[in-house]
Amino acid sequence: MADLPMPTLGPVARLAPKPMRFILNWGRRYSLWAFNFGLACCAIEFIATTMSRHDFIRFGVIPFANGPRQADLMIVSGTVTDKMAPAVKRLYEQMPDPKYVISFGACSNTGGPYWDSYCVTKGVDQIIPVDVYVPGCPPRPEALLHGIMKLQEKIAAESLADRYGPSRQEPGA
Repeated sequence: MADLPMPTLGPVARLAPKPMRFILNWGRRYSLWAFNFGLACCAIEFIATTMSRHDFIRFGVIPFANGPRQADLMIVSGTVTDKMAPAVKRLYEQMPDPKYVISFGACSNTGGPYWDSYCVTKGVDQIIPVDVYVPGCPPRPEALLHGIMKLQEKIAAESLADRYGPSRQEPGA
């Protein structure tokens, strides 16, 4: 299959009324379908965040999307090895726009305690663009909730032209 050109917004998009942009961003903000790409112990903390004690569904995040094609939020949790990097990139590319990424834990942020290993990617942001970083080893469920709220604030403030403008470049492109 040939590479398709990046979809662009027409010149009329910048003229969209502010209330319409607010409604679109509000809808994206409170209907995030999460796809967990769990690679290590941080994935257990993600599961704890979905349980009744923390319950991130109350923030409008629906866990366990059927796959990347139904998700708009990828949560990468755990050590990304060089062997897993192509799979992370492929799954990210399968997600429909607009798509968001949370890097959850020290290992996915920077490589964690394994940063000096020859086979560990020094952060998932070297493969795909990351919107929010959640530090910790492993981070507590409250930290993921805080990261989700930060992402929602970012979504509420974004404009379509900024998100899909011609200057948008992905790492490694």
